Amino acid sequence: MPARDAIYPAKRHALYDIHRYSAAIRSGDLLFVSGQVGSREDGSPEPVFEDQVRRAFANLRAVLAAAGCSFDDVVDVTTFHTNPDEQIETVLTVRAEEIGGPPYPNWTAVGVNWLAGFDFEIKVIARIPSTTSSQPADKR
Repeated sequence: MPARDAIYPAKRHALYDIHRYSAAIRSGDLLFVSGQVGSREDGSPEPVFEDQVRRAFANLRAVLAAAGCSFDDVVDVTTFHTNPDEQIETVLTVRAEEIGGPPYPNWTAVGVNWLAGFDFEIKVIARIPSTTSSQPADKR
């Protein structure tokens, strides 16, 4: 079995090392991105919920870019929410700004009771564009 092809953004945050996970794994022309939270570079959460969501999307954007992708390449989205009823409108607003209009990727939203000190997490699967799939990405 080939080694994992780990992808990291140029400015990686501390959580990757603290919790021992890769930002993303490339497998063929697919990119499996780990859940991204609204963490600052030191791993601490943004205290304001909307800022935390915006930072999670910014962290996700950086991981996608490291693999030569953008939100246009995302085919599947899973989001995790600690209080979905109160948070969904904020998430939908930021999501619309970041992902844009149709056609939309698949989306599954899950209510959870714990996200290690965070209130929102987003993970995606993206298809790596064929023009960049053979180019090297930022690796650990």
